[in-house]
Amino acid sequence: MDVKEVERLIKISREHPLMPENYIPWRLEPEPDDIFLPETLTSLQGLDIYKTLSPTQKLELGRHELVQVIASYAWGECLFCVFMTRHLITLPADNVEHQFLIRELIEEFRHQEMFAQAIAKLGGKPIKQSRLHKFFGEFSNKYLPADYLFMGSVSVELVTDIYGNYVRKAPNIYPVLKKMFDLHNIEESRHILFTKALLKTYAAKAGFIKRTLYSYVILFNILFVRTMYVKKEIYERIGLENPDQAYKLATKNFKQKFANNCLKYIIEFVDEWKGFNLLTRFAWRWVLSAKV
Repeated sequence: MDVKEVERLIKISREHPLMPENYIPWRLEPEPDDIFLPETLTSLQGLDIYKTLSPTQKLELGRHELVQVIASYAWGECLFCVFMTRHLITLPADNVEHQFLIRELIEEFRHQEMFAQAIAKLGGKPIKQSRLHKFFGEFSNKYLPADYLFMGSVSVELVTDIYGNYVRKAPNIYPVLKKMFDLHNIEESRHILFTKALLKTYAAKAGFIKRTLYSYVILFNILFVRTMYVKKEIYERIGLENPDQAYKLATKNFKQKFANNCLKYIIEFVDEWKGFNLLTRFAWRWVLSAKV
């Protein structure tokens, strides 16, 4: 890791912090034409049922699904903090990497608070994780070695950035959300240096079996967050007559939309350290519809 570059990033973090309470115009209320989530990322867009929704139902669909997305972001940030804390205690206090991790933890905790405030601003009520989601989340936190936890956390961060880019670039996005994702994008770009350097360290030491396991950890983390976005209760909230049928259609539809819109950079990331092989490629195609 380039010590001078890390010291420069530490200085930026200390001298030019982006504080969510000042950077984001929390007092602004949505205008009549504002939307919360680009249509292309909603679970029902592209299905015949979507054409039957009223403008209000479409708006509410985006609002509720974005709340699910933000809630999963907060979970991912928290998981990454667990990894960084584990790694932090292995480093001496005068080490530049130790100092950088302290700054990154400060920013990540601010992000979690920011996401919670955004959910409150949207009047959101995140749907609780299923028992299976909860089990795997707690299992990974408690029992996975730090390097596996790192791989899973990075994959969630990549999904976060992809969604954030869609939201920031879409027209008529509620300004509070745009500024939130702007802030996240700026600070996460500084974290990428540490992430890539550590990735090289782990990948250089990993043989065929470990790369295979890394690939599966990432695959299941992506599946974990993707299945948190599409929920039957959301279709009940927006007043659909047959939420069960909508859920079945949306699950299949969103799996393909997610593969088309959100997997490109994750696939490139896994391919960098040869995470696709005879033992993993079929699983990515089957589980995530990934083009690998």
